[in-house]
Amino acid sequence: MAGQDYDEMADPAAVKRHPTLFRTIRKRKNPRLRRSDITVTDEAAVKRAVNAASLGNAMEWFDFGIYSYLAVTIGHVFFPSGNDTVELLSSFATFAVAFLVRPLGGMIFGPMGDRIGRKKVLALTMIMMAVGTFAIGLIPSYATIGFWAPVLLILFRLVQGFSTGGEYGGASTFIAEYAPDKRRGFFGSFLEFGTLAGYVGAAGLVTVLTATLGSGTMENWGWRVPFLVAGPLGLVGLYLRLRLDETPAFRKLEKENARAPEAADPVGAATKDDLAKIFRRYWPTLILCVALVGAYNIADYMLLSYMPTYLSDELGYSETHGLLILLGVMIVLMLIIGQFGKLSDHFGRKPLLMAGMLGFLFLSLPSFLLIKQGGIPAITLGMLMLGLSLVCLLGTMSAALPALFPTQVRYGSLSVGYNLSASLFGGTTPLVITGLISLTGNKLMPAYYAMAAALVGVIAVACMKETARKPLDGSPPSVETEQEAADLVLARAPEPRF
Repeated sequence: MAGQDYDEMADPAAVKRHPTLFRTIRKRKNPRLRRSDITVTDEAAVKRAVNAASLGNAMEWFDFGIYSYLAVTIGHVFFPSGNDTVELLSSFATFAVAFLVRPLGGMIFGPMGDRIGRKKVLALTMIMMAVGTFAIGLIPSYATIGFWAPVLLILFRLVQGFSTGGEYGGASTFIAEYAPDKRRGFFGSFLEFGTLAGYVGAAGLVTVLTATLGSGTMENWGWRVPFLVAGPLGLVGLYLRLRLDETPAFRKLEKENARAPEAADPVGAATKDDLAKIFRRYWPTLILCVALVGAYNIADYMLLSYMPTYLSDELGYSETHGLLILLGVMIVLMLIIGQFGKLSDHFGRKPLLMAGMLGFLFLSLPSFLLIKQGGIPAITLGMLMLGLSLVCLLGTMSAALPALFPTQVRYGSLSVGYNLSASLFGGTTPLVITGLISLTGNKLMPAYYAMAAALVGVIAVACMKETARKPLDGSPPSVETEQEAADLVLARAPEPRF
């Protein structure tokens, strides 16, 4: 029986249930697998983990989103110059400042999460984001304290950015390590559901306040309300995250590290060593991660953060008008994002990611031509075209990115790669697009910028490996039932000798 396929040795019904896993096993040289090596997930625990990570992420992006939707008002309050373009550019420059420290946050929080645990670091990032956002709501205006108003605004934006550096890498790692292998895409999509929910909550609150109070009252004090709401929301997110257990993959890693001498190294020294190892050993994967995230973030921030400002500042629509249209688009995306996660589990991550990148490459220009044409139907259709391309990325990326790296450096590597890219390309998107439009006078610049990013994304997706329905690198197989575990043990049973 030497050389016989492992799936031929197994129960045919088991092969039919798990074809991808058995094809992977067949390529290996008779690996032994014990039942104790397999994680059988507890559905209730998985749902708790997904809910806590997603709700926490929603609160993080609520905090971050309200700044985007109040960019024009914040420009008037903190950077009064008499020139609307200068005020808007100053506001977006402050928005981008938070992204400058995101890589630093990723470099500190990421390796720390690989050392002391995902749960502790995610709780810490939640506290810092809530404090930074709440503090912005308390800053006196430029008219009251002059120069110190924008200085304090920048300071607390830096706190926000630093904390966000540890958020996405940790939250996506947390869900990926809890989810069963064959449903990682579906559960991962809830992280971006949380992102959309945070944006919807921020946009909805800003819209209601603007419509109720009017622009004058909003500039006087109404803009503070969304920021002050962050305090109690942060406490809710912290409570949810502290109730969770560590992921099965990290608990396994902890047991292995407990037997290793380097486990006793000081956290600071260990973090430096881990960072050096990430850049030295995993630089090709880091480059791939930066390219994927850069293309994805430019599309994401262009549609979800910049679009209301584009509609009001460039096309002359009221701020409420633009936010209401975007709210409708985001709600549609929330309703369908889980289905795209399921599709990525069934067809693979690469087909869904490629569809999203090609969508932005070929549909960005038609979409912005429709939006520029004006009118509710044309603007809504144009934004939906962009939104459907984006949801292919949103529903897939949270499962695809953690699978790029092995367990022992997953949080750190993903945090570094994600935040380097987000810093260079994501947070600068509103600033770059506003600057390009001001420089060229061409209101289609957002489309050209998105197309250039999508071209990079197409190349990156073509270079990545398919990871759907496979165990995470460095983690044991994760299944939903004891029957699935038994099937895997049978599949890797040693060949009988005669």
